Amino acid sequence: MKFISGADGLVPLLAGAFLVAAAIALVLTPIVRRLVSRRGIVDAPNHRRVNTSPVPRGGGIAVVLAFLLVGGGLTLFRREMGILPLPIGISTGQLIALFGGGILAALIGAADDVFDLRARWQFGGQIVLALFAVALGIGVVVISNPFGPGPIVFAAPFAVAFTIVWIIGMLNSMNFIDGLDGLSTGIALIAALTLGILSLTTNVVQPYVAVMCVVLAGALLGFLRFNFQPASIFQGTTGVMFMGYTLAILSILGSAKVVVAILVLGVPIIDTFWVIVRRLSGGRSPFTPDRGHIHHRLLDLGLGHRGTVLLIYAICASLGVMSLVASTAAQVYAFLGALVGFGVVLFLLTRGTREALEPDSYDTGDST
Repeated sequence: MKFISGADGLVPLLAGAFLVAAAIALVLTPIVRRLVSRRGIVDAPNHRRVNTSPVPRGGGIAVVLAFLLVGGGLTLFRREMGILPLPIGISTGQLIALFGGGILAALIGAADDVFDLRARWQFGGQIVLALFAVALGIGVVVISNPFGPGPIVFAAPFAVAFTIVWIIGMLNSMNFIDGLDGLSTGIALIAALTLGILSLTTNVVQPYVAVMCVVLAGALLGFLRFNFQPASIFQGTTGVMFMGYTLAILSILGSAKVVVAILVLGVPIIDTFWVIVRRLSGGRSPFTPDRGHIHHRLLDLGLGHRGTVLLIYAICASLGVMSLVASTAAQVYAFLGALVGFGVVLFLLTRGTREALEPDSYDTGDST
């Protein structure tokens, strides 16, 4: 891993952007918590949730505002301030997709937090988000070739289809893993930092994307202060939709970093894959909720709430380090190995606890 020339000169900007975003989220989260509590926007306890009392949701609003204020402010006033690197190979439309799409994702999520939308409506919103991004020029045209020289170039129709699937997949992966205090927030934080570091290497050369990733990471860290177990506020669908969408776009902008994102987000992606496979094989909707996620299974084994979250953090961090130092081929092999390994582990863990997976243990709602 080799950093671009002048990367050390960006350290003050990166550190400052990180700290300011974290401070804004730290200040805004208690305000958001009071507002949503007054309006009764809370997650009530049930057999699938780990909280034993109502907890305010929709806290992702603080993350959204912190990212928009710092990242959007730096972008809008880049020329006046003269400190933000030029967005190399990124069009105005793509910047609108990043920030405008992030706002749209948060609005769709907020609608679910307030009105408890059915899964089909949430999925429809995800499709709209993906189409919005593609229409503004977001697309995975090339990816690294792990098995030979030169990149893999996608034909236009396949590139569009792949991009739509990638964005929707990221949205659902973050949604499905959002089951324990601080879990999805911490995973997204690790992913954002990894993508930010990668963007400063000679393989990518995207210092602007690095700054935006660090801003997102700072906003998530500020919120994590209130979201880590015992959480006083949850991200809600607002935050989950925003995190998933923003990470999906940042992994594409400038130079597609999809393979790296797949590895560093291997836990939520693989968990989502096997959960959907299990639900479909059982003749159920992939959006039917249950306690079959990897974090639920670890809890059932007696690992404990914080222990489960910290273990998954450690796995994601390890995969993140591997994504930075390993070759593309090694990244692919690692992901495939993790995919098979997780499948075996989930199968063994669920054999003795089938009652948690039966239809009568499900919530009657559509959330995951």
